[in-house]
Amino acid sequence: MAEKNSLRTKRARKKICLLFGGRSEEHEISIRSAVSIYNNLEKKKFEVVSIYIDKKGGWKIVPSPRLSFQKLTERPSYPFLPWEKKALPQSIKADIYFPALHGPYGEDGIIQGLFEMSNVPYVGAGVTASALAMDKALSKTIFKAMNLPVVKHFIFFESEWKKARERILKQIKKEFSLPFFVKPANLGSSVGITKVKDQAQTPDALQTAFSYDQKILVEEEIKGRELECCVLGNENPRTSLPGEIIPFREFYDYRDKYIEGKTTFRIPAELPSSITKEIQHISLEAYKAIDCSGMARVDFFLENKTGKLFLSEINTIPGFTEISMYPKLWEASSLPFPLLLEQLIQLGFERHKTKKKNKKKFLP
Repeated sequence: MAEKNSLRTKRARKKICLLFGGRSEEHEISIRSAVSIYNNLEKKKFEVVSIYIDKKGGWKIVPSPRLSFQKLTERPSYPFLPWEKKALPQSIKADIYFPALHGPYGEDGIIQGLFEMSNVPYVGAGVTASALAMDKALSKTIFKAMNLPVVKHFIFFESEWKKARERILKQIKKEFSLPFFVKPANLGSSVGITKVKDQAQTPDALQTAFSYDQKILVEEEIKGRELECCVLGNENPRTSLPGEIIPFREFYDYRDKYIEGKTTFRIPAELPSSITKEIQHISLEAYKAIDCSGMARVDFFLENKTGKLFLSEINTIPGFTEISMYPKLWEASSLPFPLLLEQLIQLGFERHKTKKKNKKKFLP
């Protein structure tokens, strides 16, 4: 009898395919996020299949993301495409797919498009929202059109820079007081960002950003507090309490986030209730503006001088490492990490079910 109950429990568990690694510059952060997700998934409820995607785009099934980097990379990986001669030798079947892939090729709608083509449920935002959120230039254009308070910025392409360097440098000097930021349009974890303190630094800063993306932003510095708010849900999303980041370095860059670890956090942030409500309201408006679902983290600046709130960006696959704000803010909002993951998985199933229900065959 005990054996039958054990078999029933195993069958009742949902099989989660956890994808991590990937081709982006945030490969290592993705691994760390996957480890935290793996550690916090309730194993009595979920069976986890781990898929490691290497830096060249090769796929392999691994025992778990907790393996050392050497172990993750020592066995051969395989192309995903089924018509390749050395395609993935094992079939991958799961009830739902959980991408813990940060940055391009994972957070930008590409892997989401694969899931949609395959007609399988997955955790997080769909193709459109993922692509818009990943592209900081496009999302800022949409937020501005929706009258949301975005930071002053200037967008241009590498092709324009090559043709009109002097004109662009003059325009930047005219429109932006020092210091200002230069950043790639499609990247996360503060990769490729430069804080420019001297106009002579500008060409090098632009070149650094262009080494990661063909489209970049020049952005005004807002002297003030860095705040974040998390969103969870599909048609009726809700927000966490806001949190505050207090960078150890000049700004919350990659080194500060993941190497030195000296940044401090206020969870939740100490704010007047009116500011808290405004942050939560703008977070929901930004979430809906790009048709987001599942989850997102929305970043803000609160200007010291004016007390004005600025929407910085939205992230559809926020960090899930042990120091990441997304799980920490939900925990402070009475939703512990294991339950947060369970709700994200349920939202993925619900979104897939709704999409299937709404699809009707057109009969001309």
